[in-house]
Amino acid sequence: MTEHPTEKNPAPADSDSLATVTFLRTATPAPAGDHWSDLPDDRDPAVVVPPMPTVAPSVGLDDRTVVLETARVILDKTPAAEPVVRPGKFAGTVDLDDFDDAPLIPAWMYSPEGWAAWCGVFYRARRRDFRRWVRRQPTQHGHVRQFGRGTRRAHEWVVGFEGVRVQSAAHTAHILTREARLAARHARFTPRILGSKKELAMKTAEKATKAAEEAVLLHKKAKKDRNRARNLRAGVAYGPPLTAMCGGYAMGGGLGLAAGLLSTFAGGAFIGRKPYDEEADWTSDWRSLGDGDRMTAPMLDQTFRAAKVIGSEETLGVVQMPMLDTRGAWTAILDLPPGVPAKKAIRATDELAAAFGVEEAQVSVAKRGRAGRIELYVSRDLPFTDKAAPGPLLALESAADFWGRISIGPDVRGIHQSISVVERSGLIGGEPGAGKSASGNTILLAAALDPRVILWLADGKGGGDLEPFEHLCERYEGDADPEAFSQMLDELLAEMKARYALLKKLGKRKVTEELAGKHPELRQLLLWVDELMLYTTDDEFGKKITRKLRNLVSRGRAAGIITFCATQKPGSDVVDTSLRDLLSIRWALRCTTPEASDTILGKGAAASGYSAKTIQSEMRGAGLLWAEGTNPTMVRADYYTDEQVETLLKRATEWRRTAGTLPNGPQSLAEQLLALGDEDAAILAHLLDVFHHDIPEMTADWLPGQVLLDYLKGQGLTITAERLGALVVRTDEEKAKRPWAEKGSRLSGYPLARVRAAIADRFGLTA
Repeated sequence: MTEHPTEKNPAPADSDSLATVTFLRTATPAPAGDHWSDLPDDRDPAVVVPPMPTVAPSVGLDDRTVVLETARVILDKTPAAEPVVRPGKFAGTVDLDDFDDAPLIPAWMYSPEGWAAWCGVFYRARRRDFRRWVRRQPTQHGHVRQFGRGTRRAHEWVVGFEGVRVQSAAHTAHILTREARLAARHARFTPRILGSKKELAMKTAEKATKAAEEAVLLHKKAKKDRNRARNLRAGVAYGPPLTAMCGGYAMGGGLGLAAGLLSTFAGGAFIGRKPYDEEADWTSDWRSLGDGDRMTAPMLDQTFRAAKVIGSEETLGVVQMPMLDTRGAWTAILDLPPGVPAKKAIRATDELAAAFGVEEAQVSVAKRGRAGRIELYVSRDLPFTDKAAPGPLLALESAADFWGRISIGPDVRGIHQSISVVERSGLIGGEPGAGKSASGNTILLAAALDPRVILWLADGKGGGDLEPFEHLCERYEGDADPEAFSQMLDELLAEMKARYALLKKLGKRKVTEELAGKHPELRQLLLWVDELMLYTTDDEFGKKITRKLRNLVSRGRAAGIITFCATQKPGSDVVDTSLRDLLSIRWALRCTTPEASDTILGKGAAASGYSAKTIQSEMRGAGLLWAEGTNPTMVRADYYTDEQVETLLKRATEWRRTAGTLPNGPQSLAEQLLALGDEDAAILAHLLDVFHHDIPEMTADWLPGQVLLDYLKGQGLTITAERLGALVVRTDEEKAKRPWAEKGSRLSGYPLARVRAAIADRFGLTA
């Protein structure tokens, strides 16, 4: 609608001017020549408008131009319009529109034509609103349906939940009444000749009758409470509408009744304005643990159906309702439908994780008790990504017991797992960086902290992982030399043969803890082979090493020999299947493929739902441990830092030294002489000790004879200058006197080189 600005002084009438016409156009800018600012100063735009076309515009159905009835015919000669006089106190003297560009009062309010145009717009807007309201009624947002929902919700609120209590009380009353009736009948037909039984039956009937009466009273009270609550809520819900309708009819007759009905309708429509599908009705929505929802029985049914574990019409039997543990994880014990084995749910771990909205590693399904019962565990976060707690070996105040159970680490539930390695053998495998060295430390440290265990270690990596254990080992191969390892196995096979000979002599079948305590030569022996692949794939010694290991693993268990091997991918090209199948303890760390996991756990493990491929890279040290039971368990090994390993090995060294089981390292020349048990050898050994004493006035390679004699006599040895000279024969040049001490006294002495030469000549020993 176009508004025409006005001026104070109207322009004189012009016989050539046209009648005043008002056009209503939509989104059509006015021509530049029609703007009121282009008029002469003595022209009033409110009185004289810009020239209009002499031909009336065409009006069609699709034309957005609306022409008023007064402008349908444009006359050729129309007298000038009279000036418009604005009503008001200051009319003709003050124009309030001069204070701003936008007029305070729109121009259309000054003419009947403007009001007619405004009324037309208002009418069309209301007509569109009515049509929109009519189209809305058949939908869920229609007022009739809103009123229906509001009535239903009001009725449901009035009914409440007290009916459940009444039904429960009625059920209890019916049961107790039936029991009381049976007890009374039993008491009535019990012969009085059976005095004690008759009396007991009467007491039972009386007690049952009393309980039934109490139940009936509770039922009546529950009904009374329910009716009272419902009546109160009914007064709140239905009282105002009835009051409005009755009061309106009493005060205004039919019109008042209509007003009451309208207000009641409006109130019901307001209560039911939200459809049911937008309310908190979660029964049809998908629930997800990953989004923070609670685990419920309907969610479990829905999830197992989505994972194709159970059929669309089947349901789970909940033995233990879903509950949160202290770690914030969900756990439940479920019975699968008849005919569905537990291994089907275990194989569908990936599908269950996708249905729950979590990672595969967060879902753990294990068989519980029988074939169709499972235990479901869904952790809140990805397991084994937090900082590992200190291992339990750090808290030991005395030696460990390798005959007992060895702590391995916590499982996904936080329960610490332990295994027994007595008469067992093991295999640890995984990709590089999966944590094989840290996992192996849990077993190696436990063996080192037991002074009774004999250690034989072979480091096929040739690195420094096993080097801290070297001083505790009876045999150690750290150069990754297949030939040296083959020789070590030969010595170990000879040791096994000697053990069996002793067992046969003692009349025993196998080594026990008690037997090993009586015969130290039968103590447990741990053979640890790191990076087995380097030894078994050697062209020259690989097959020999495999054959010897197979012999040792198959026969050494009863002799107290325990074998553990660690490698990256123990396939048939690395470890022969005849050897791999004998290793009873399997520990599969993170693998890149299910096939690699099967090479450790055994063929078909991944198809059964146990695949080390599901272990994430953040879960270092975690693996599937198959040691005891029928199924592997996800376990993270106890972690010990390098400093903690050093501390534990110091304790192990001290405990072994105290127990007398610390292996002998490379012996010095003096120790070799003392081991001979000869008197002259003992004198020469003590001579070497004199040269190694830190005495400032003594030289490193020469000492006076008198000093040597004094030291030897102080050690309780019978020695003279002649005997010493006979043991260590010197040349004339070596007998020459040399200055000694502060005074520079010249004395005859013995050089260290001559003492060592005498030892080599007489006993054939060198340093």
